[in-house]
Amino acid sequence: MTAPSQNSHLNPFKREAQPHGLGRWVPGLKLLRTYKRRWFLRDLSAGAVLTTILVPVGMGYAEASGLPAICGLYATMTALVTYAIFGRSRILVLGPDSALVAIIAASVLPLAARGSAHAVELAGVLAILAGVMCVAAGLLRLGFITDLLSKPIRLGYLNAIALTVILGQLPTLLGFKVKGLDVLTEASGIVKGIAGNQVNHTAFAIGGTCLLIILACKRWLPKFPGVLLAVFLATVVVSLFNLAHQTGLSVVGEIPRGLPSWRVPEVSEKELNLLFHSAIAIALVSFADMSVVSRTFALRGRYETDDNKELFALGLCNVASGFFQGFSVTGSASRTPVAEAAGAKTQLTSVTGAICVALLIVIFPSLLMNVPHTALSAVVICACLSLVDISSVIELYGVRKAEFVACLACFLGVAVAGVIPGIFIAVGISLLVFIIRASRPYSAVLGRAKGLKGYHDISRHPEAKQIPGLVLFRWDAPLFFANARLFRECALEAIANAPTAVKRIVIEAEPVTDIDSTAADALRELEHDLNAVSIELGFAQMKGPVKDQLKNYGLFQKIGEENFFPTLGVAVDAYVHTHQIEWHDWDGKKCCKHAPHSGPCPDEVMSDSL
Repeated sequence: MTAPSQNSHLNPFKREAQPHGLGRWVPGLKLLRTYKRRWFLRDLSAGAVLTTILVPVGMGYAEASGLPAICGLYATMTALVTYAIFGRSRILVLGPDSALVAIIAASVLPLAARGSAHAVELAGVLAILAGVMCVAAGLLRLGFITDLLSKPIRLGYLNAIALTVILGQLPTLLGFKVKGLDVLTEASGIVKGIAGNQVNHTAFAIGGTCLLIILACKRWLPKFPGVLLAVFLATVVVSLFNLAHQTGLSVVGEIPRGLPSWRVPEVSEKELNLLFHSAIAIALVSFADMSVVSRTFALRGRYETDDNKELFALGLCNVASGFFQGFSVTGSASRTPVAEAAGAKTQLTSVTGAICVALLIVIFPSLLMNVPHTALSAVVICACLSLVDISSVIELYGVRKAEFVACLACFLGVAVAGVIPGIFIAVGISLLVFIIRASRPYSAVLGRAKGLKGYHDISRHPEAKQIPGLVLFRWDAPLFFANARLFRECALEAIANAPTAVKRIVIEAEPVTDIDSTAADALRELEHDLNAVSIELGFAQMKGPVKDQLKNYGLFQKIGEENFFPTLGVAVDAYVHTHQIEWHDWDGKKCCKHAPHSGPCPDEVMSDSL
């Protein structure tokens, strides 16, 4: 990718010129044309460093998904190369991810045996379906869908996913198996296994040691490849002492030599239908994760990303992975920082990592034969621990309890109902929270407060005075079907609670960014009710596009152009020049008395100029 402009220090937020033609959708072409020689060695070395984590993590996530370990390497290679061609982020690393493994396992394992060829085909179809959805969403410019998962919902979802995956990996770490795909069944199985003396002490010793090594390196030597060290030592110990035969320790075993071939996975129509909803969940979660990571590193590197094009690239990566015996992938929040810390400059780092993985399985596949499953479980558990964020949940409880409740509901939805239903519960909760907030927005009656310019909420400024006969009413939200009736009720309540007989109500409409047809009907009813009691209706600071909507509904003409004012000050001046009123200042003295022919009082306390 091109380096930042030499003038970027003058305006670091200036957008880069977007490529045209094929380069718009294939940024890899631009990389080839603009690549600088000085980046080459740094990209190669960063790719080599990245490989040390790609192999054990890819194998671990495959095992956690219920697939052969080699599928994780296939998915890793395919995703890295595909994103290098079609992705826009300069150093984002794609591949298997802990946020997806629970969904894949929950989708595949009820239909096929763990590690079977059919499980691989099911996972491949799942990736292809999710990929096609992402490609279509990118072409249709639906990148905004990532915003369906707010921070509290993401916290609840990721904490629940972490719990689900960790519980799923604990039996392997302990050296026994548990049947069950939900949290409660797995937790019960773990307790029964421990109580029934099913623990393989060799597996537990190796897995526990790997866990400690990885966590210790992450804590005290964050740049050191603790994952590689743990898996390497575990493999060496298993090989030297032949622990697989001596103690019944489960190992990866012989893996196929060579690169994956293009293959169209075969599943039944019934299985295809069952996988469809899981694919929607994967498409949503994978892009939500990737979007966060992509934006984070784009901000650090001061370059632009495009959600729609990233969605398109993610989709192609998943489609390619599915056709090459891989499974669903997304942007990695753990491997991308490794590439960044190693000095990665461009996506050549990812290509180098993919080549290194390919060389390993083509030339030295036997090196992976004695990797113990318990070590891979330790890798996955450590990755999931990084998803756990209890402090943010506690912070939510302190600052916004409604969001804490939404977070907790999402957590329980995923943990109790299951991963896939839980994701749809999470999206549903997120949308419900939005509708509830928008349907109950803040509104205020405005008045003049001593010593302050403009007009202010009288509930926050009790000393503020309302202009006799005039109600200034602010509505802090778009007007739509869920709050239209409340808007009408609040406006009428403001009139009813006014200290003097009301002659006009002016809606301060700057926060109103949209008016749908239901709200238009509510406005029409309000105007009719007010007209029946000789109260005028006006609007101030309404945006042009919203006025256009009122014109389409026929309301602009009905209310009258003369009743739309550019500012509250103009609305007030128009009112006091039309209606004869008396105004008293805060000392009780009469300030001025306006008649239709009179001009503004020099001491006018209602003017916006104060």
